[in-house]
Amino acid sequence: MASYNLMLLPGDGIGAEVAGEVEKIIAWFNSAGIAKFEVDRGLVGGSAYDAHGKAISEADMATAQAADAVIFGAVGGPKWDKVPYDVRPEAGLLRLRKDLGLFANLRPAICYPALADASSLKRDVVEGLDMLIVRELTGGVYFGEPKTITDLGNGQKRGIDTQVYDTFEIDRIARVAFDLARTRRKKVASAEKRNVMKTGVLWNEVVTRVHQESYKDVALEHVLADNCAMQLVRWPKQYDVIVTDNLFGDVLSDVAAMLTGSLGMLPSASLGAPDTKTKRRKALYEPVHGSAPDIAGKGLANPIAMIASFGMALRYSFDQGPWADKVDQAIAQVLAKGLRTKDIAQGSDKTIGTQEMGAAILSELKAAA
Repeated sequence: MASYNLMLLPGDGIGAEVAGEVEKIIAWFNSAGIAKFEVDRGLVGGSAYDAHGKAISEADMATAQAADAVIFGAVGGPKWDKVPYDVRPEAGLLRLRKDLGLFANLRPAICYPALADASSLKRDVVEGLDMLIVRELTGGVYFGEPKTITDLGNGQKRGIDTQVYDTFEIDRIARVAFDLARTRRKKVASAEKRNVMKTGVLWNEVVTRVHQESYKDVALEHVLADNCAMQLVRWPKQYDVIVTDNLFGDVLSDVAAMLTGSLGMLPSASLGAPDTKTKRRKALYEPVHGSAPDIAGKGLANPIAMIASFGMALRYSFDQGPWADKVDQAIAQVLAKGLRTKDIAQGSDKTIGTQEMGAAILSELKAAA
C-alpha cells in the first residue's frame, strides 16, 4: 500500500469545517487500505497569528516543506483586519507559495449538469463546461519591485506596482499548460496584453517558441486578456486550457468560477517544479472560496470544493488518478440526487449542512470501492 505524508492547514473561518469533511474521507482511505496517509495538522492565517504572532510558524513551514502535499482551507476575517501587513493572514499563503516554489496554479471550472441552472448564464452556455485555467503564481505584478507608495507632497501620493517576468518563468508555466492540454482536448489559449504591455509581448514570444519547439500537436491560440474575459461570459466552452500571468489569472479564474454557479464548488492546485530525482512536485491544494466568517461555525459551508481539492491531490501528487475520478463522480452523483448546501440551492430546494454533504459524498465513494 502506498504511503504519503500530508500536511493539513485548515486556517480560519469555515476552513476547519470543510477540512473536517476531508479528514473523514482520508480516514476512510486509510481504513479501507486504499492508501496510507500520515496527516500533520498545523496553523495558518489568523489562527497562526493568534498562536504565534505570525501567519505561519517556522515549525509548520518545515512540516509543509517535508510533506508530499499540503491541503489548505482558507484564511482571514474581520478579526485580523488591523494586524501588521507583513503578518496578515494572507501572508501565510503567500509564504507557502513562495517557499515551496509553487509557480503553477491550476483552477478547473466544471459545471455539473445538475447545477447548470445555478449559473448566472443560460444553461446552454454553461452546461458541460470543463475548462482549466493555468495561472503563473510567483511572478508578475504581485511580486515585482519596486512596490511602493510615495508621498509627493501637496496632499498627493504615488502608488507603484511593478510587472516583471523573466523568460524562464513564462517558459515553465507554458510547458505545464501544454502538458495538461495533452491529457485533455489538446487546446491552449494564452492570454496576455501584448498590445499595451511589454511583458505581454515577451509572454507571447516565449509561449509561441515553446509551442513550436515541443508542442506542435497541441492547438495554440493567443488572446488578449480583456477579450478572454468577455469570451468567458459569452461562450466559455470554446476554451480547454487557458494559460496566463499572475494578475490576469487572478481575474479570469474568478470569472470562470462564477460560471459554475458558486465559488464553493471549485478546487485548485498550486504546483512546483518536479524534483530532479523523484520527479515529484511540491504542491498545495485549496478551495477557491474564502473563509466566509459570516457562516463560520454554523454548519452551512459547502465542503465540495475542499473535497474536490483533495481529489486533485490524489491526481497530481499521490498517483491515484482512478480514485480522483471516483471523487469527481461521487460529487456529481450527490448533486444529481438533488442534495444542496445553501449556497447552491434554488427556490424550494431542500438544503443540507456541511456534515450531511460530506457524508453523502463519502457514501458514494464507499459504494464505488
